[in-house]
Amino acid sequence: MGANISQLERDIGSEQFPCNEHYFGLVNFGNTCYSNSVLQALYFCKPFRDKVLEYKAKNKRTKETLLTCLADLFHNIATQKKKVGSIAPKKFIARLRKEKEEFDNYMQQDAHEFLNFLINHISEIILAERQQNTTNNTTNNINKSKGSGENGTTTTSHNQPEPTWVQEIFQGILTSETKCLNCENVSSKDEDFFDLQVDIEQNTSITHCLSYQEAQKRMRVKKLPTILALHLKRFKYVEQYNRHIKVSHRVVFPLELRLFNTSDDAVNPDRLYDLVAVVIHCGSGPNRGHYISIVKSHGFWLLFDDDQVDKIDSSAIEDFYGLTSDTQKSSETGYILFYQSRESL
Repeated sequence: MGANISQLERDIGSEQFPCNEHYFGLVNFGNTCYSNSVLQALYFCKPFRDKVLEYKAKNKRTKETLLTCLADLFHNIATQKKKVGSIAPKKFIARLRKEKEEFDNYMQQDAHEFLNFLINHISEIILAERQQNTTNNTTNNINKSKGSGENGTTTTSHNQPEPTWVQEIFQGILTSETKCLNCENVSSKDEDFFDLQVDIEQNTSITHCLSYQEAQKRMRVKKLPTILALHLKRFKYVEQYNRHIKVSHRVVFPLELRLFNTSDDAVNPDRLYDLVAVVIHCGSGPNRGHYISIVKSHGFWLLFDDDQVDKIDSSAIEDFYGLTSDTQKSSETGYILFYQSRESL
């Protein structure tokens, strides 16, 4: 290897370095680690990355949106001449701060709130663009009909819109089942989700967290998404302190996951997932600390800490399970887990 080869390239090895892959850190613009960590995790959720790059290739619009900025950022990483380095996501952060007032400052933000906003917002952008295309096509057809002397007619559909590619990747369906203690009848209600909230306080593993149910009411997964995002509820409000504190105790998350709390009519209930990315919170509370992420790429693991990228051993993942004692200690703990269905890998 030449003298200008980076340490990361040395650690991976020239023969093992994946073709057409790039590992670029993201510059921090003043407490934007919450964004950097989530963006890195999403970039290495390959179904999502592929769709964003496809949008970039097909989109001919000149109007700037958060989705166009995200597509530009992903394209910038994917087309770098160098294999490793760092990029400043300046345009994306500027657009984010314009779109949502809560992010328009230099304070620490919650990574899960950012993920939730980003996924929902870009899905709304896709729906709005689809509606605009439909309106434009209808107008063009009417004009053509008038020009040819035909009577132009339009039809309005009140059906549910086709799901966006964001929904196809991340959206699942959760069924809430409630059993009446008197008549023992069971009622159920479906609701969509982009990520599952996991209450970790009384549990020591993800599989235990997802299986725990109350006798009278339980939540079961009816539709399993391609990318299963799990939000570990690491912060809780404590009235004694009049603030949120971090729940740092140890919760094991496996490299492979199969959900067992699926409904009887679930589609593909035996779907197997592989862990592909983890957003990690470092610190003692939601308003202080730092976010980093670890991702799996071509069989090995990388740690992204803003503009720094390092190769790590898979055994190092255990360091992010949490502590075995005091909930208020500063810790580095898994906060958002991204599991990808094995058939989409």
